[in-house]
Amino acid sequence: MASSQGGLIDKPLLAVLRGERRDPSPAWMMRQAGRYLPEYRALRADKGGFLDLVYDPACAAEITLQPLRRFALDGAILFSDILIVPFALGQNLTFVAGEGPRLSPPLKGAALEDLQPHLGRLEPIYETVRQVKAALAPQTTFLGFAGAPWTVATYMVAGEGSREQADARLLAYQDPGRFAAIIDAIEETTLIYLIGQADAGVDAVQIFDSWSGSLAPAEFERWVIAPTARLVARLKAKRPGLPVIGFPKGAGGKLAAYARETGVDALGLDETVDAAWAHASLPPGLPVQGNLDPLALITGGEALETAVARIRSALHDRPHVFNLGHGIQQTTPIAHVERLMELLGKAPGGVL
Repeated sequence: MASSQGGLIDKPLLAVLRGERRDPSPAWMMRQAGRYLPEYRALRADKGGFLDLVYDPACAAEITLQPLRRFALDGAILFSDILIVPFALGQNLTFVAGEGPRLSPPLKGAALEDLQPHLGRLEPIYETVRQVKAALAPQTTFLGFAGAPWTVATYMVAGEGSREQADARLLAYQDPGRFAAIIDAIEETTLIYLIGQADAGVDAVQIFDSWSGSLAPAEFERWVIAPTARLVARLKAKRPGLPVIGFPKGAGGKLAAYARETGVDALGLDETVDAAWAHASLPPGLPVQGNLDPLALITGGEALETAVARIRSALHDRPHVFNLGHGIQQTTPIAHVERLMELLGKAPGGVL
Protein backbone atom coordinates (compact mmCIF):
# COMPACT_ATOMS: atom_id res chain seq x y z
CA MET A 1 0.00 0.00 0.00
CA ALA A 2 1.13 3.55 -0.65
CA SER A 3 1.85 5.65 2.37
CA SER A 4 0.24 9.03 2.69
CA GLN A 5 1.25 12.24 4.33
CA GLY A 6 -1.34 14.91 5.04
CA GLY A 7 -3.84 12.96 2.96
CA LEU A 8 -1.58 12.93 -0.14
CA ILE A 9 -0.57 9.66 -1.78
CA ASP A 10 3.18 9.09 -1.78
CA LYS A 11 4.58 8.51 -5.28
CA PRO A 12 8.22 7.51 -4.69
CA LEU A 13 9.36 7.88 -8.29
CA LEU A 14 7.78 11.30 -8.66
CA ALA A 15 9.35 12.38 -5.36
CA VAL A 16 12.81 11.43 -6.63
CA LEU A 17 12.28 13.31 -9.90
CA ARG A 18 11.53 16.34 -7.73
CA GLY A 19 14.82 15.98 -5.89
CA GLU A 20 14.20 13.66 -2.93
CA ARG A 21 16.49 10.75 -2.18
CA ARG A 22 14.75 7.46 -1.46
CA ASP A 23 16.15 4.17 -0.21
CA PRO A 24 15.56 1.85 -1.91
CA SER A 25 15.49 3.73 -5.19
CA PRO A 26 12.20 3.61 -7.09
CA ALA A 27 12.40 1.68 -10.33
CA TRP A 28 10.93 1.30 -13.78
CA MET A 29 12.39 -0.06 -17.04
CA MET A 30 12.56 1.50 -20.47
CA ARG A 31 10.39 -0.53 -22.87
CA GLN A 32 8.96 -2.40 -19.89
CA ALA A 33 5.68 -2.67 -21.83
CA GLY A 34 6.54 -4.82 -24.80
CA ARG A 35 7.96 -7.82 -26.55
CA TYR A 36 9.62 -9.69 -23.66
CA LEU A 37 6.17 -10.30 -22.12
CA PRO A 38 4.18 -13.27 -23.45
CA GLU A 39 0.91 -11.44 -22.78
CA TYR A 40 2.07 -8.63 -25.07
CA ARG A 41 3.00 -11.07 -27.82
CA ALA A 42 -0.38 -12.75 -27.53
CA LEU A 43 -2.23 -9.45 -27.80
CA ARG A 44 -0.18 -8.35 -30.79
CA ALA A 45 -0.81 -11.67 -32.56
CA ASP A 46 -4.52 -11.23 -31.95
CA LYS A 47 -4.87 -7.52 -32.73
CA GLY A 48 -2.36 -6.85 -35.51
CA GLY A 49 0.78 -4.80 -36.08
CA PHE A 50 2.54 -2.36 -33.81
CA LEU A 51 0.83 0.79 -35.10
CA ASP A 52 -2.56 -0.92 -34.84
CA LEU A 53 -1.88 -1.41 -31.13
CA VAL A 54 -0.66 2.15 -30.58
CA TYR A 55 -3.78 3.58 -32.22
CA ASP A 56 -6.21 1.36 -30.31
CA PRO A 57 -6.36 3.16 -26.93
CA ALA A 58 -7.84 0.16 -25.10
CA CYS A 59 -5.05 -2.09 -26.37
CA ALA A 60 -2.33 0.49 -25.74
CA ALA A 61 -3.63 1.03 -22.21
CA GLU A 62 -3.69 -2.71 -21.57
CA ILE A 63 -0.09 -3.05 -22.79
CA THR A 64 1.02 -0.13 -20.60
CA LEU A 65 -0.48 -1.87 -17.56
CA GLN A 66 0.75 -5.41 -18.28
CA PRO A 67 4.18 -5.17 -16.59
CA LEU A 68 2.64 -3.60 -13.48
CA ARG A 69 0.62 -6.76 -12.94
CA ARG A 70 3.82 -8.81 -12.85
CA PHE A 71 6.36 -6.57 -11.13
CA ALA A 72 6.37 -4.05 -8.27
CA LEU A 73 7.44 -1.18 -10.49
CA ASP A 74 7.12 2.42 -9.33
CA GLY A 75 6.38 3.82 -12.77
CA ALA A 76 4.24 3.11 -15.82
CA ILE A 77 5.53 4.25 -19.21
CA LEU A 78 3.04 5.05 -21.94
CA PHE A 79 2.96 2.48 -24.75
CA SER A 80 3.49 4.49 -27.91
CA ASP A 81 6.36 5.48 -30.22
CA ILE A 82 8.57 8.53 -30.79
CA LEU A 83 7.50 8.63 -34.45
CA ILE A 84 3.95 9.70 -33.63
CA VAL A 85 5.24 13.30 -33.95
CA PRO A 86 6.39 13.01 -37.61
CA PHE A 87 3.16 11.12 -38.31
CA ALA A 88 1.27 14.14 -36.92
CA LEU A 89 3.47 16.43 -39.01
CA GLY A 90 2.22 14.70 -42.15
CA GLN A 91 4.68 11.94 -43.00
CA ASN A 92 3.26 8.49 -43.64
CA LEU A 93 4.32 5.98 -40.98
CA THR A 94 4.55 2.22 -41.39
CA PHE A 95 6.40 -0.54 -39.56
CA VAL A 96 8.04 -3.20 -41.72
CA ALA A 97 8.30 -6.59 -40.04
CA GLY A 98 11.92 -7.36 -39.17
CA GLU A 99 13.15 -4.00 -40.46
CA GLY A 100 11.54 -1.27 -38.36
CA PRO A 101 9.77 2.01 -39.08
CA ARG A 102 9.47 3.78 -42.41
CA LEU A 103 8.52 7.45 -42.90
CA SER A 104 7.59 8.79 -46.30
CA PRO A 105 8.42 10.95 -48.05
CA PRO A 106 11.94 11.20 -46.56
CA LEU A 107 12.87 14.85 -46.10
CA LYS A 108 16.31 14.34 -47.64
CA GLY A 109 14.44 14.55 -50.95
CA ALA A 110 11.15 16.23 -50.08
CA ALA A 111 10.19 19.62 -48.70
CA LEU A 112 8.88 20.06 -45.18
CA GLU A 113 6.42 22.61 -46.55
CA ASP A 114 4.76 19.92 -48.70
CA LEU A 115 3.66 17.92 -45.66
CA GLN A 116 0.09 18.35 -44.44
CA PRO A 117 0.02 18.22 -40.63
CA HIS A 118 -2.66 16.07 -38.96
CA LEU A 119 -2.59 16.94 -35.27
CA GLY A 120 -5.68 14.78 -34.79
CA ARG A 121 -3.27 11.85 -34.97
CA LEU A 122 -2.21 12.76 -31.43
CA GLU A 123 -5.71 12.41 -29.97
CA PRO A 124 -5.79 8.59 -29.63
CA ILE A 125 -2.59 8.77 -27.57
CA TYR A 126 -4.25 11.17 -25.15
CA GLU A 127 -7.16 8.75 -24.82
CA THR A 128 -4.69 5.98 -23.96
CA VAL A 129 -3.28 8.21 -21.23
CA ARG A 130 -6.73 8.82 -19.80
CA GLN A 131 -7.54 5.11 -19.73
CA VAL A 132 -4.25 4.18 -18.08
CA LYS A 133 -4.57 6.95 -15.51
CA ALA A 134 -7.98 5.66 -14.47
CA ALA A 135 -6.58 2.17 -13.86
CA LEU A 136 -3.22 2.92 -12.18
CA ALA A 137 -2.53 2.30 -8.52
CA PRO A 138 -2.35 5.70 -6.82
CA GLN A 139 1.30 5.32 -5.77
CA THR A 140 2.47 4.61 -9.33
CA THR A 141 4.02 7.48 -11.29
CA PHE A 142 2.76 7.71 -14.89
CA LEU A 143 5.42 8.68 -17.42
CA GLY A 144 4.71 10.11 -20.83
CA PHE A 145 7.37 10.69 -23.45
CA ALA A 146 8.42 12.06 -26.80
CA GLY A 147 11.48 11.89 -28.99
CA ALA A 148 13.90 14.79 -28.85
CA PRO A 149 13.98 17.08 -31.91
CA TRP A 150 17.38 15.80 -33.11
CA THR A 151 16.50 12.11 -32.90
CA VAL A 152 13.09 12.57 -34.53
CA ALA A 153 14.71 14.64 -37.29
CA THR A 154 17.10 11.81 -38.13
CA TYR A 155 14.14 9.57 -38.94
CA MET A 156 12.26 12.28 -40.82
CA VAL A 157 15.23 13.07 -43.04
CA ALA A 158 16.32 9.49 -43.79
CA GLY A 159 12.85 7.97 -43.76
CA GLU A 160 14.09 5.20 -41.49
CA GLY A 161 16.51 4.46 -38.69
CA SER A 162 20.25 4.32 -39.29
CA ARG A 163 23.27 3.75 -37.09
CA GLU A 164 25.31 6.76 -38.15
CA GLN A 165 22.46 9.18 -38.96
CA ALA A 166 24.52 10.28 -41.97
CA ASP A 167 21.64 11.78 -43.97
CA ALA A 168 20.55 14.09 -41.15
CA ARG A 169 24.10 15.03 -40.17
CA LEU A 170 24.97 15.83 -43.79
CA LEU A 171 21.85 17.97 -44.27
CA ALA A 172 22.62 19.84 -41.04
CA TYR A 173 26.09 20.70 -42.35
CA GLN A 174 25.11 21.46 -45.95
CA ASP A 175 21.87 23.37 -45.37
CA PRO A 176 21.60 24.34 -41.69
CA GLY A 177 18.71 26.71 -42.37
CA ARG A 178 16.60 23.96 -43.89
CA PHE A 179 17.55 21.56 -41.13
CA ALA A 180 16.72 24.16 -38.48
CA ALA A 181 13.24 24.51 -39.96
CA ILE A 182 12.72 20.75 -39.53
CA ILE A 183 13.93 20.95 -35.93
CA ASP A 184 11.62 23.90 -35.25
CA ALA A 185 8.59 22.04 -36.65
CA ILE A 186 9.35 19.02 -34.50
CA GLU A 187 9.83 21.22 -31.44
CA GLU A 188 6.46 22.93 -31.93
CA THR A 189 4.53 19.69 -32.36
CA THR A 190 6.38 17.98 -29.51
CA LEU A 191 5.43 20.83 -27.18
CA ILE A 192 1.76 20.37 -28.13
CA TYR A 193 2.10 16.60 -27.71
CA LEU A 194 3.69 16.71 -24.25
CA ILE A 195 1.21 19.30 -22.98
CA GLY A 196 -1.58 17.05 -24.24
CA GLN A 197 -0.13 14.07 -22.40
CA ALA A 198 0.21 16.11 -19.20
CA ASP A 199 -3.36 17.36 -19.45
CA ALA A 200 -4.60 13.79 -20.02
CA GLY A 201 -2.90 12.55 -16.86
CA VAL A 202 0.83 11.79 -17.00
CA ASP A 203 2.86 12.82 -13.93
CA ALA A 204 6.21 13.36 -15.70
CA VAL A 205 7.70 13.06 -19.17
CA GLN A 206 10.89 11.70 -20.68
CA ILE A 207 12.57 13.14 -23.77
CA PHE A 208 14.38 10.39 -25.66
CA ASP A 209 17.42 11.54 -27.65
CA SER A 210 18.40 8.07 -28.76
CA TRP A 211 20.87 9.22 -31.43
CA SER A 212 22.55 12.13 -29.65
CA GLY A 213 25.84 10.23 -29.53
CA SER A 214 26.41 10.56 -33.28
CA LEU A 215 27.08 14.32 -33.20
CA ALA A 216 30.34 16.25 -32.95
CA PRO A 217 30.53 18.63 -29.94
CA ALA A 218 29.52 21.82 -31.75
CA GLU A 219 26.69 20.03 -33.53
CA PHE A 220 25.59 18.50 -30.23
CA GLU A 221 25.30 22.01 -28.78
CA ARG A 222 23.31 23.21 -31.77
CA TRP A 223 20.98 20.28 -32.47
CA VAL A 224 20.65 18.53 -29.08
CA ILE A 225 21.19 21.02 -26.27
CA ALA A 226 19.66 24.15 -27.81
CA PRO A 227 16.36 22.62 -29.06
CA THR A 228 15.95 20.59 -25.87
CA ALA A 229 16.55 23.66 -23.73
CA ARG A 230 13.92 25.61 -25.67
CA LEU A 231 11.44 22.75 -25.46
CA VAL A 232 11.96 22.24 -21.72
CA ALA A 233 11.66 25.97 -20.97
CA ARG A 234 8.46 26.30 -22.98
CA LEU A 235 6.98 23.17 -21.44
CA LYS A 236 7.73 24.38 -17.92
CA ALA A 237 6.21 27.76 -18.71
CA LYS A 238 3.02 26.06 -19.88
CA ARG A 239 2.88 23.29 -17.27
CA PRO A 240 4.90 24.33 -14.19
CA GLY A 241 5.77 21.47 -11.90
CA LEU A 242 5.82 18.77 -14.61
CA PRO A 243 9.15 16.93 -14.17
CA VAL A 244 11.16 16.34 -17.34
CA ILE A 245 13.71 13.52 -17.70
CA GLY A 246 16.32 14.01 -20.43
CA PHE A 247 17.89 10.91 -21.95
CA PRO A 248 20.69 11.81 -24.39
CA LYS A 249 21.92 8.31 -25.22
CA GLY A 250 25.58 8.13 -26.17
CA ALA A 251 26.36 11.67 -25.04
CA GLY A 252 29.26 10.53 -22.87
CA GLY A 253 31.40 13.43 -21.71
CA LYS A 254 28.83 15.91 -23.06
CA LEU A 255 26.36 14.84 -20.35
CA ALA A 256 27.50 17.51 -17.90
CA ALA A 257 26.85 20.31 -20.41
CA TYR A 258 23.47 18.78 -21.29
CA ALA A 259 22.54 18.65 -17.59
CA ARG A 260 23.59 22.26 -16.99
CA GLU A 261 22.12 23.83 -20.11
CA THR A 262 18.88 22.04 -20.97
CA GLY A 263 16.98 22.61 -17.71
CA VAL A 264 15.86 18.99 -17.38
CA ASP A 265 14.85 17.88 -13.88
CA ALA A 266 16.51 14.47 -14.12
CA LEU A 267 19.08 12.88 -16.39
CA GLY A 268 18.94 9.37 -17.83
CA LEU A 269 22.28 7.56 -18.06
CA ASP A 270 22.88 4.93 -20.70
CA GLU A 271 24.80 1.75 -19.92
CA THR A 272 28.13 3.12 -21.18
CA VAL A 273 28.28 5.79 -18.46
CA ASP A 274 30.27 5.07 -15.31
CA ALA A 275 27.81 5.77 -12.51
CA ALA A 276 30.59 6.90 -10.15
CA TRP A 277 31.85 9.37 -12.79
CA ALA A 278 28.29 10.65 -13.26
CA HIS A 279 27.87 11.23 -9.53
CA ALA A 280 31.16 13.15 -9.38
CA SER A 281 30.64 15.14 -12.59
CA LEU A 282 26.98 16.10 -12.71
CA PRO A 283 25.41 19.01 -10.80
CA PRO A 284 24.99 18.16 -7.10
CA GLY A 285 21.51 16.98 -6.24
CA LEU A 286 20.41 16.45 -9.85
CA PRO A 287 18.32 13.26 -9.96
CA VAL A 288 19.73 10.59 -12.26
CA GLN A 289 18.14 7.52 -13.80
CA GLY A 290 19.74 4.28 -14.88
CA ASN A 291 21.78 2.51 -15.88
CA LEU A 292 21.82 -1.28 -15.87
CA ASP A 293 23.06 -2.82 -19.11
CA PRO A 294 20.08 -4.64 -20.70
CA LEU A 295 22.48 -7.49 -21.56
CA ALA A 296 23.36 -7.94 -17.89
CA LEU A 297 19.65 -8.41 -17.26
CA ILE A 298 19.49 -11.04 -20.01
CA THR A 299 22.52 -12.80 -18.51
CA GLY A 300 21.29 -12.81 -14.93
CA GLY A 301 23.16 -14.47 -12.10
CA GLU A 302 26.39 -12.94 -10.87
CA ALA A 303 26.61 -10.50 -13.78
CA LEU A 304 23.24 -9.01 -12.86
CA GLU A 305 23.89 -8.94 -9.12
CA THR A 306 27.32 -7.30 -9.49
CA ALA A 307 26.01 -4.64 -11.90
CA VAL A 308 23.06 -3.76 -9.68
CA ALA A 309 25.27 -3.49 -6.59
CA ARG A 310 27.76 -1.25 -8.41
CA ILE A 311 25.07 1.18 -9.58
CA ARG A 312 23.37 1.37 -6.22
CA SER A 313 26.68 1.96 -4.43
CA ALA A 314 27.79 4.71 -6.83
CA LEU A 315 24.50 6.62 -6.67
CA HIS A 316 23.32 6.06 -3.10
CA ASP A 317 24.02 9.68 -2.11
CA ARG A 318 22.02 11.18 -5.00
CA PRO A 319 18.33 11.11 -5.93
CA HIS A 320 18.23 8.00 -8.12
CA VAL A 321 15.65 6.16 -10.20
CA PHE A 322 16.83 2.64 -10.97
CA ASN A 323 16.38 1.79 -14.63
CA LEU A 324 18.13 0.18 -17.55
CA GLY A 325 20.67 1.99 -19.70
CA HIS A 326 18.33 1.48 -22.66
CA GLY A 327 15.26 -0.60 -23.45
CA ILE A 328 14.64 -4.09 -22.14
CA GLN A 329 15.30 -6.63 -24.89
CA GLN A 330 12.90 -9.15 -26.35
CA THR A 331 14.83 -12.21 -25.15
CA THR A 332 15.00 -11.12 -21.49
CA PRO A 333 13.84 -13.95 -19.21
CA ILE A 334 10.94 -13.05 -16.94
CA ALA A 335 12.75 -14.75 -14.05
CA HIS A 336 15.65 -12.30 -14.40
CA VAL A 337 13.31 -9.33 -14.11
CA GLU A 338 11.82 -10.93 -11.01
CA ARG A 339 15.33 -11.33 -9.59
CA LEU A 340 16.10 -7.68 -10.38
CA MET A 341 13.03 -6.61 -8.44
CA GLU A 342 14.18 -8.77 -5.54
CA LEU A 343 17.65 -7.18 -5.60
CA LEU A 344 16.02 -3.76 -5.50
CA GLY A 345 14.01 -4.66 -2.41
CA LYS A 346 10.69 -4.84 -4.24
CA ALA A 347 7.97 -7.13 -2.93
CA PRO A 348 7.01 -10.07 -5.18
CA GLY A 349 4.04 -9.49 -7.44
CA GLY A 350 2.71 -6.50 -9.29
CA VAL A 351 1.17 -3.22 -8.18
CA LEU A 352 -2.22 -3.64 -9.88
